[in-house]
Amino acid sequence: MSYKNKFTAHTQLKMSPFFERTSKLNESQEWRRWAGYLAATSYELTHENEYFAIRTKAGLLDITPLKKYIVEGPESQRLLDRLVTRNIAICKVGQVMYTPWCDEHGKVIDDGTVQRLAENKFRITSAEPNLEWIQSNAVGMDVIVKDDSFTTAALALQGPNSRAILNSVSSKTLDNLKFFWMMDTTVDNIPVSISRTGYTGDLGYEIWMEPNEALTVWDLLMDKGKPFGITATGLHALDVARIEAGLILLDVDYISSRHALIESRKSSPYELGLGWTVKMKKNNFIGKSSLLEELNQESGWSFVGVEIEWPEFEKNYRDVGLAPGLPHTAWRTSTPLYFQNEQVGYATSGTWSPLLKRYIALAHLKSKYAQEGSELMFELKVEHFRKLTKATVVKTPFYDPERKRSCPK
Repeated sequence: MSYKNKFTAHTQLKMSPFFERTSKLNESQEWRRWAGYLAATSYELTHENEYFAIRTKAGLLDITPLKKYIVEGPESQRLLDRLVTRNIAICKVGQVMYTPWCDEHGKVIDDGTVQRLAENKFRITSAEPNLEWIQSNAVGMDVIVKDDSFTTAALALQGPNSRAILNSVSSKTLDNLKFFWMMDTTVDNIPVSISRTGYTGDLGYEIWMEPNEALTVWDLLMDKGKPFGITATGLHALDVARIEAGLILLDVDYISSRHALIESRKSSPYELGLGWTVKMKKNNFIGKSSLLEELNQESGWSFVGVEIEWPEFEKNYRDVGLAPGLPHTAWRTSTPLYFQNEQVGYATSGTWSPLLKRYIALAHLKSKYAQEGSELMFELKVEHFRKLTKATVVKTPFYDPERKRSCPK
């Protein structure tokens, strides 16, 4: 007797231009939805090797699912200055700015980057769709807004060896490319743009290219990167790295004001630790009046780093005869934080840091309790029972290597 399995899967999820390579490398066959795409969570059965590639060698990530928009025309700068909290007027050609953008009440809709590609041409990257919102705010302006999400493929090459790998394939050296700047070059005669940006808090770059050139660029990087330890890397390793870097994630660390069902779920830039991105001296921008009012009154909430103290955490498990229970991946669940039996905030994401050997988390706290060094209690469950263990407010980023910003001398 013989059996024939003719199972066929159909999905509305999109496949990245790199999927032909990433699907064959993905031994775990673990995938996650990301902006309508299938994205690898880890290529091996666990993500540890991929994490250490980011921190000690080089990790290669497919970031094509990022939403990307081109804003072009004589009033493109004026539109961008209206949309975001950063001062786009001082953004030079070839520069990249990280920024949030807000609704009229000063609550964050999304966050991402603005790349100045030319005097009157910009690219916006974001986590979720923003095309309709950008277009609605561009009415009456001499600009063209285009969705670039499917016409540009992108890779992130992150880690201490990333510059050396790119120098081995690029027609121009990257030695002088500064943090949050970008340049045009070619790899194997293929035009690409390379920005010194990333989501890992380490030395790293993002590479922007035509989708039909994606596989050639991937193959070249993987080939030339072998001596440098290049490793295909998924979202689990990225999540650990971005928490170590103190970087926020939409729908995890904050909810877009566009989707929040109640006011208390919304956050301003000041409440997310992004006050440095709000430039009050520039002309009017969406949410400015509300943010100015908040600035004068001070925010009721702060976004901070928290370290869960290991000895007491371990004791909670030892007391019931268990080894300490740490999640295998970074967690994304709201976890209460207390001060003297009063809940004063909640952690939104956390992880055991393999490099730092610390249990860390990102958290929303009432500002009164958010000062560095404040001692709190972190809630955990041990054998179905809730326990409290000591935690301390600490400075972020938890990990901030000099190489992230420096250039070779």
